[in-house]
Amino acid sequence: MLKVMIIDDEPYILQGLQVLVDWNKEGFEIDALMTNGKDALKYLKDNKVDLIISDIQMPVMTGLELLEEINRLHLSEAKFVILTGYDNFSYVQTAIRNGCFDYILKPVSKEDLLTVLRKVANLNEEKTIVEEKQKKLEDAYLASNLISIIKGKYDDTNVEYVNNHLQLTGGIRFVDIEIMTEGIVDDEDDYDLRVLQKQLFTSLKEILKENVNHFIFDVSYEKDNYDVGFIYCENMSTRRDMTEEEFFEMLLKKLEVVFAKPVRIMCGKTVPDVSSLSKSYSSCARIDSIKGFHNQKNLYFYEKDIQVGQNGIVLCKSSLDECIAAIQSNDHEAIKAAVKQLYEDMNKAESTNNVIDLNINYLLFQLIHLASEQDDNVNQEEVIQYISEQSFEKSINRGSAQHFERFAIEYADYLMGLRKNVSRGILAEIETEIRDHYAENISLRNLGEKFFINSSYLGQIFRKKYNQSFKDYLTNYRINEASKQLIGTDKKINRIAFDVGYKDCDYFIRKFIETKGCTPSKYRKMHRES
Repeated sequence: MLKVMIIDDEPYILQGLQVLVDWNKEGFEIDALMTNGKDALKYLKDNKVDLIISDIQMPVMTGLELLEEINRLHLSEAKFVILTGYDNFSYVQTAIRNGCFDYILKPVSKEDLLTVLRKVANLNEEKTIVEEKQKKLEDAYLASNLISIIKGKYDDTNVEYVNNHLQLTGGIRFVDIEIMTEGIVDDEDDYDLRVLQKQLFTSLKEILKENVNHFIFDVSYEKDNYDVGFIYCENMSTRRDMTEEEFFEMLLKKLEVVFAKPVRIMCGKTVPDVSSLSKSYSSCARIDSIKGFHNQKNLYFYEKDIQVGQNGIVLCKSSLDECIAAIQSNDHEAIKAAVKQLYEDMNKAESTNNVIDLNINYLLFQLIHLASEQDDNVNQEEVIQYISEQSFEKSINRGSAQHFERFAIEYADYLMGLRKNVSRGILAEIETEIRDHYAENISLRNLGEKFFINSSYLGQIFRKKYNQSFKDYLTNYRINEASKQLIGTDKKINRIAFDVGYKDCDYFIRKFIETKGCTPSKYRKMHRES
């Protein structure tokens, strides 16, 4: 609601203006009623209004004197409207020269008052739109500067701009806040998760209103990462008389109330200033790479959960090598025995997070190497993705020997799939499956289950042959089928969207534009005209 101040020394005019129109219906509320300009000036020093309607002739201070004082003191940006009679009309020119927005002749008619109110409302709406656009541009520019610094590609101009636009006091952390999406594979539709990601972004800014500029949407710029970046500084917790852990626990609790899905917060290591943010950002990636081998939780700190200290940590190389050999030979019983021995050795070496981190990191590097040995064309990033997915099976007790054992057995089976070179013949069957069922909820996971092949490896060989992911291949197939229907039928666009596998017509249109470079309607029109 826009706030209004009405000033007139005649009580019946003040009363009459209050009931002359439905102020709330027009988007206004009467905030103050005054009988002279001096009282109005005093009120404006401590209160903000959007519209001032003032009589010209008043005791103590006239309407024109009030307008001059407001301008001299730069006291208010409110639109100023004067009430005047025909005999005082000569004052209007003086008022206009002093920035008066409009005038209303006495006796005031309902139509004249509504006309002025709607002009003010329209101008305010236009101003709001311009301000929102400007704010979006400023936010985008700040985010681009932050991302340059976070990714380590920055100069002094980036650092200066960020320092001038963020409130940074004390140590700084890059914090990654992500939707917990364990179990989602590469080919699953990301539309709903993108919607949730935007909701997460909005929820975070609502919770920490005073630090809205500290959030960055989609900071990773990775296609399947549904996260929000956050630049944290120590002052955020100290001014609330909290520790850092209490601050983020408070944030998680508030998110539980306003956001539909569980989230995970990973706090990178503390750095002294903005120019070092890339180090904090990299430490978040370290947390992400091995978090699946610990008890699952919603809050991680680099110093507490990940960082390797100097307290006599031991690499259990003998039992690790036995694990690797057992995985390589796909001997499930040998794997179970080797995992049991590894955990016994780690317990002897003081079973802390640091011990586990060091040993697990060693194992991960060796497992990636094993996969590469089976097939030189194996994408190591996809192997890492597979490891991450498998380490988050919901039914497993994270961080336990049982979790490790199951993971090791599944990875051994994965390596066996690489050795069998199952790509021969299987892709032809996959092509047939897509052709017959492209409009259904088809995914690499259910294809893997149907043809008894590891879905992650299936994704790798699919990308190798078609030079694109399964998801992109399926999208292109669906859009091409939609293109045929657009040209060859008179079906409505929302029906075609449903027929080719899209339950959301807006999402279908967005994918169509990404693939064909124009809307479905334009595509139909162009091809029919030609």
